[in-house]
Amino acid sequence: MNDTPHLPPALATGVGSLPGTDAREAAKAATGSFEDFPHLPELPARGPGADMIGRTAGLLVELYARVEPSGWRIGDRPGRDTLRARSWLGEDLDALEEFTQGYEGLLKVQAVGPWTLAAALELKNGEAALSDPGACRDLAASLAEGLRLHLEEVRRRVPGARLVLQLDEPSLTAVLRGQVRTASGYRTHRAVDRQTVEATLRDVVGVHDGGPVVVHSCAPDVPFALLRRAGVAGISFDFSLLTERDDEVIGEAVEGGTRLFAGVVPGTDAPLSDPAGSVMGVRTLWRRLGLRPGLLPEAVTITPACGLAGASPGYVRSAYAHCVRAARSLADNPE
Repeated sequence: MNDTPHLPPALATGVGSLPGTDAREAAKAATGSFEDFPHLPELPARGPGADMIGRTAGLLVELYARVEPSGWRIGDRPGRDTLRARSWLGEDLDALEEFTQGYEGLLKVQAVGPWTLAAALELKNGEAALSDPGACRDLAASLAEGLRLHLEEVRRRVPGARLVLQLDEPSLTAVLRGQVRTASGYRTHRAVDRQTVEATLRDVVGVHDGGPVVVHSCAPDVPFALLRRAGVAGISFDFSLLTERDDEVIGEAVEGGTRLFAGVVPGTDAPLSDPAGSVMGVRTLWRRLGLRPGLLPEAVTITPACGLAGASPGYVRSAYAHCVRAARSLADNPE
């Protein structure tokens, strides 16, 4: 799409979540490892409110959520769970600000997208917001306004950064296919119309006025074409889940200027091959598609396959360094 904000080349970055509970250590890892594309870390090990749903629920405007035994439920007023989520986000932003003094360049922040949020947040009756089209609209509007304010806050703290907004949508394919289970577990919610899904995403993407938005999903069958129509500048995915039937949409995405965030490094502790070996699949895909090798560093950013919340702190440092070396290998030797 011609009106999609351009995402400049960047070799590697992280997905979002990290292990542990120390905001300064996490910020140090994310900014020290990726000197040209750091990200705001998330630390779900701290508990409810630091998990991805609770963290994003804390961003909502005029909608609030609290923890119930079954998960996060929309409530009438901000309670301690909302306040805790906002407090931890504030800690994370303080730490990021400390380690990005004078920084000028790309900086990524993450939040859950509207459809995964609608599949996870419960209404008062215990069913997912996904079950109610009006609730989905209200949730998306609240999220959009919350993201606008969040981006303003990050700009104020790191004024030299060019912000990239990542929307985490691991449930998007399940929403489109009618695979999200009801509260009883015996049925599934009806599939949401693709045009409705696309229009809602376009509205939320549009809140980052003039800035690039990336959608991340480490689920199979990421809907590349739908996301591109919704105006995203990049799509982040687990590279190991691609099949040859994705070739056509991948080729169209690259030729249309969509940046691929290829998750090639395992998200939990695993032996790491040599960096060139980690991106061999990317080179193979490029050859199969008949794409120009010199386009690789402009079109691909290397990441872990998913968030690293389940990894050990030592592995995080190794995985992030490995992403950078693998990306450098791809740039230096695209053939």
